[in-house]
Amino acid sequence: MTQEIEIEFKNLLMEEEYNKVYQYLPFKSVELIEQTNYYFETEDLLLKQRGAALRIRKKNDQWTLTLKQPHEEGLLETHDSLTDQEANLWIQNQFVEKPGTSRQLNELGIAISDLNYLGSLTTRRKELEYNGSLVVLDHSLYYDQEDYELEVEAPSKQEGLTVIQEILEACNIPERETDNKIKRFYKAKQQSE
Repeated sequence: MTQEIEIEFKNLLMEEEYNKVYQYLPFKSVELIEQTNYYFETEDLLLKQRGAALRIRKKNDQWTLTLKQPHEEGLLETHDSLTDQEANLWIQNQFVEKPGTSRQLNELGIAISDLNYLGSLTTRRKELEYNGSLVVLDHSLYYDQEDYELEVEAPSKQEGLTVIQEILEACNIPERETDNKIKRFYKAKQQSE
């Protein structure tokens, strides 16, 4: 189990804007990473009501269970590793208790047995270090949707804001109010029902 505070800034992009950022920074030289997020929620949306989100991410053949919760500096992320078998059980709504996420869910008043698997979102990702921050270009696919996103993870709010604003200005891209992936996933899920 590990915990970290995530400070990130996001901006949705049009496909041509994604290509501009791709050209502006040396993304050609970095490997494409494909990852899939598997999302969970209770029937009465308790996680959402508490500003939290729960997912399993498969990246580089590794499975990680992550609970994201609001924190004054950004998001508190609690991670637990899963085996292939444990991840597959979770996706079949057969939940295996994990120490960090189970403790945090209990603190939120959410029983692991109340969770349900909702679906998945796959992202093709490029990431690189730039001016002390991690800059990420994402192309995500879920339901019948696809979107493009610029994300900056930074050690402080000021550094992250400076980096994302610099990239947006250099590429002549407007700032957009951007929901996180799980919110975009929920909207697409509701539209598909």
